Amino acid sequence: MAKPDSDRTRRIAELIQTTLANLLQVAADQRFQMVTIISVSVTRDLSFARIYVTLLNENEAKKTIVALNKAAAYFRYHLAQAIELRVMPTLKFFYDDSVVRGSYISSLISQATKNLPDE
Repeated sequence: MAKPDSDRTRRIAELIQTTLANLLQVAADQRFQMVTIISVSVTRDLSFARIYVTLLNENEAKKTIVALNKAAAYFRYHLAQAIELRVMPTLKFFYDDSVVRGSYISSLISQATKNLPDE
C-alpha cells in the first residue's frame, strides 16, 4: 500500500521542482536566477519539502541559501497559487555540492590518467 503514496509524493515533488524553477527564473533577486534545482523531496504528509540546489557561483553559496530560505514563504505562496494542493509543504533549501565534488573527482582522474604510459 506504500506504493501509491510514494508515486504521489514523487509526482508532487516533480511538479514543485518545475514550478519553482520557473519562479526562480523570474525572481527579482539576481542571485536566484543562477540557482539550479537538483532535486526535491517531499514528506509523505506533504508538510515539508527539501529543495536541493546548486549554484553557478559557489563562492556565494551560503549567502544565496540564506536568502532562499528567507524567501521560502514567498515561493510557497506562489507555488500554492500555481499548484492545486490542499496543503502546500513548507520549503527548506539546501546546497548540494555533488556537482562540484563530481567535477573535482573527474579532474583528479584526468590528471592521473594523463601520467600513465601508453600501452
